[in-house]
Amino acid sequence: MAEYKLLLPSMGEGVMEATVITWLFNEGDQVKEDDSVVEIATDKVDSDVPTPVSGKIVKILKQKDEVAKVGEAIAILEIEGEGGNTASEEVKTETSVPDAATIQAIEEPLNATATSHVEFSGELYLSPLVKSIAQQENISESELKTIKGSGLEGRITKEDILAHVANRGNTVQQQAAPTQAASTPAVKAVSTPATTISTSAGDEIIPMDRMRKIIAENMVKAKQIAPHVTSFIETDVTNVVKWRAKNKDMFEKREGEKLTFMPIFVKAIVKAIQDFPMINVSINGDNIIKKKNINIGMATALPDGNLIVPVIKNADQLSLSGLAKAINDLAYRARNKKLRPEDTQGATYTISNVGSFGNLMGTPIIPQPQVAIMAIGAIVKKPAVLETKDGDVIAIRQLMFMSHSYDHRVVDGSLGGMMLKHVHDYLENWDLNTEI
Repeated sequence: MAEYKLLLPSMGEGVMEATVITWLFNEGDQVKEDDSVVEIATDKVDSDVPTPVSGKIVKILKQKDEVAKVGEAIAILEIEGEGGNTASEEVKTETSVPDAATIQAIEEPLNATATSHVEFSGELYLSPLVKSIAQQENISESELKTIKGSGLEGRITKEDILAHVANRGNTVQQQAAPTQAASTPAVKAVSTPATTISTSAGDEIIPMDRMRKIIAENMVKAKQIAPHVTSFIETDVTNVVKWRAKNKDMFEKREGEKLTFMPIFVKAIVKAIQDFPMINVSINGDNIIKKKNINIGMATALPDGNLIVPVIKNADQLSLSGLAKAINDLAYRARNKKLRPEDTQGATYTISNVGSFGNLMGTPIIPQPQVAIMAIGAIVKKPAVLETKDGDVIAIRQLMFMSHSYDHRVVDGSLGGMMLKHVHDYLENWDLNTEI
């Protein structure tokens, strides 16, 4: 018999660690190759870790709620054969350990200072995310040593440092800003004491789950970073409704897939992005990064009430049929907790279908580091004035509101408004003979 170390696999660019949610097997249990043995969570997504070998779990090295680095052993298995997986063999497996150059390339942009150049000696273990927050908030190493860490071996977690920032005092942090952050410009945080909320008899206190905490943090950060502006337009999508009604049964019979409105909306957005490529950008300090790829994030509600944004990669290269399949696949896997970490990374523009909840319109928050997001409202039958060669007439039409929120640091009203108008035009003039 031999010993095999099960390593935490690579989970996509920039993801260096994960938290153990729950083990699906216990010590002493037999597992088969490709069995999912543990559920893990990153800042992006929850996922399972399969074992690449069959054997018996003899030792679990990372318990529930503990954090493991990519490439770190999380369990030891007893397998058939002689000799365990050596360090060199471990690197050759699918769960390879990133080398020093790779780690440095990932950590450098995270460690760029936001408010001042803070150096750390390395005496404290700091994850890239915690180090980035410390840099942005100008927290010195001596101050970090006063924080009681709740992580493994007393390590400072993201929750620890955010709680510390929230209680630093009732003043605006007035640090100098000689340089800009590598990913976002400096944001001066306003710290206020925790507010005591009174409760009454019968009130229920519900602790936020891990995903809700992440969503809350990201939304607050996004509003702090980007000055939001929103434009609205009402669109006649009668042709779109007619086209879908004509093609949905044929498409489902041929492809075994539902044909929703979403691939049509995504197609129109992609065409508008191609017309206005400066909407497909990110901000890096004083620089604008113009993205080559068009990757569309798709805000998706989960059964537990939380939200996740899987990404349609290279959406401009997909046909309507390809978009429909990609959207259905991502939505299904999102709702069944089967997304991979890379499925939620790399979005350059996002769409939110608030109409699926019966809402007419919404003002969505721009996911960082993107600079724009579009919300699609409910399609409603309304009387509308139509211009004809014989004069104006009133007819029943299928109308829908769209809203476009954009980052006013780089997107002015002209660009944000014209982008929205082009999506509007593509949908209003949808060709009833479009093939799928």
